[in-house]
Amino acid sequence: MIRKDKAFDDLGLVAEHYGDDASADAVAALLVAHPKLMQRPIAVQGDRAIIARPSDRVLELDLD
Repeated sequence: MIRKDKAFDDLGLVAEHYGDDASADAVAALLVAHPKLMQRPIAVQGDRAIIARPSDRVLELDLD
């Protein structure tokens, strides 16, 4: 969910600290402090969520 782009680098953050093994608390704290780092849009259906970029990825969710 974290955008690891120039803004991420400019903050001096380390990508390995926010990868698949990162705690939910660490990710949430980072996104609260720096909301522009959040990947968008996020589509949620039931207990599934995806980063819907490109937008046709939203079709991967079961909309029934």
